[in-house]
Amino acid sequence: MLLHLYIAVAVAQVPTDLVAIRGGAYRPLYPADPEVPVVTVGPFRLESRPVTVGQYRAFVQAHPAWAPGKVPAVRADESYLSRWSSGATLADEQPVTEVSWFAARAYCAALGRRLPTEDEWELVARASTDAFDASADEAWLAEILAWYGRPSTDTLSWVGRGTPNRWGVHDMHGLVWEWVEDFNNTLVSADIREAGDDERSRFCGVGAVSAQDVKDYANFMRVAWRSALEGRTTTRNLGFRCAADEEGP
Repeated sequence: MLLHLYIAVAVAQVPTDLVAIRGGAYRPLYPADPEVPVVTVGPFRLESRPVTVGQYRAFVQAHPAWAPGKVPAVRADESYLSRWSSGATLADEQPVTEVSWFAARAYCAALGRRLPTEDEWELVARASTDAFDASADEAWLAEILAWYGRPSTDTLSWVGRGTPNRWGVHDMHGLVWEWVEDFNNTLVSADIREAGDDERSRFCGVGAVSAQDVKDYANFMRVAWRSALEGRTTTRNLGFRCAADEEGP
């Protein structure tokens, strides 16, 4: 019994493998520069799965400053790991949630990694199981939108259970929302560079006028979601995964 427990803890501490992403170009919903609608993303590496409860638990054990009840309010709101504090049963292979942006960054930094940028995440998220860019596949987009429309649940599936996308990355859609490094960059950059643009219009139908693809409702929802976050925000359906530069540990 003790041997099995030791093996489970040891496995939980193993970092998720990194998948090589060769980079590419994509059209963000709201380009920072209207004159350059296509963004080029350089090569990088991305974890194949979201960070799990077991992996984050090992991180907290090694860095107790990130334990529930220890994190300052400026770095995490009152819901940070609240289910851990309540004694809820969570499987090691479920995605960790109720983690703030500050906490997610600290976890990745402890591995010598970082959070992916919005452009990096969106590039990989455009891949279906058989295409690197399925952004024009209406059936695939409808599947993603259907997930966004489902009510949240406290019982999350285990990571990596579905078919990976064309890059070999699991769970970009259908499991949890995910932190990115520059989560609030879309609205900020647009407000600064597009004279006369009213920030409030981004949250309603008027905001669609300047979007690259007014049919990509799932992307609208991601933009609205990220724009509503603060660095200390934690929710029961918000997790993360780490990234790394093309070369490194």
